[in-house]
Amino acid sequence: MRIFSFIKQGKERVGIEKDSKRLDLYEGYRLKYGTDSAPDFLTDMKKLISLGVPALNVVSEIQTSWPKEAELTEVDWLPPVTNPDKVLCPAVNYKAHGQEAGTPPPAKPYFFTKFPSSLIGNEKPIVKPRVTEKLDWEVELGVIIGKSCKYVRPDQAMNCVFGFTVFNDVSVRDWQFPEGWPKVLNPYGQNWVWGKAMDRTTPVGPIIVTKDEIRDPSSLSMWLKVNGEKEQEGNTKDLVFSVQELVSWASMGITLSPGDIISTGTPPGVGFAKNKYLKAGDVVEAHVEGIGTLRNKVEQE
Repeated sequence: MRIFSFIKQGKERVGIEKDSKRLDLYEGYRLKYGTDSAPDFLTDMKKLISLGVPALNVVSEIQTSWPKEAELTEVDWLPPVTNPDKVLCPAVNYKAHGQEAGTPPPAKPYFFTKFPSSLIGNEKPIVKPRVTEKLDWEVELGVIIGKSCKYVRPDQAMNCVFGFTVFNDVSVRDWQFPEGWPKVLNPYGQNWVWGKAMDRTTPVGPIIVTKDEIRDPSSLSMWLKVNGEKEQEGNTKDLVFSVQELVSWASMGITLSPGDIISTGTPPGVGFAKNKYLKAGDVVEAHVEGIGTLRNKVEQE
């Protein structure tokens, strides 16, 4: 399935995509069953994910019937999960990116976090904070957790995954890196909070593709373009730690919850390696094979 979150008449809804067409699942349910309302999991992606198979069976029935009156001609996109409890991101998880950054891969995943307030949906503006001149891009595969889990073994990790999305780990480099970095080392390290979690800087989406439709998350091509010019290109074959290993490590002592997002790192071609940064008016497109293209325009705060 290819499902997404959107706004309709000021309220959150869940939709489904098939053969380039999109359907409002809430309205589709009403039309299919002749009711005045629909289950609340069709207005909250996290609830849908939490309910698992029973909710997906309902979605499948609506998709099969496909009431044409519920088709969407326009979509006001939201992040696929608007209210995740946790957003966990690994640093330097592509071998080639580590080489361009001059940073060897860690012995185990090094996670930083983002806040839900940093997330935006497809076609929504990336807000360039007024305090930065070095706004950077990072295309990534995003993993959506499907059920609560803790201390998960790698060979069981995919049982905890709901699906995958596109994640653009936009970074505020002049805040992330202390002055003089890396020649002058700050005893407290990089400033991950301001460098990664400023408001409305992290695009996610457009959709979630359920895991049954992604044959191998360790063999997906991806690219990122700025104003039509390709800046990044890579493949998840270059991951230092696989999706399964990342989920396992993230669950060590931390309970992962339905709707949580784990990104997987970025391939080479980021802006700071080229001394090239985003400015207002730039259009950023991030693409992952089998999922789609996440498109956002940069807007000055």
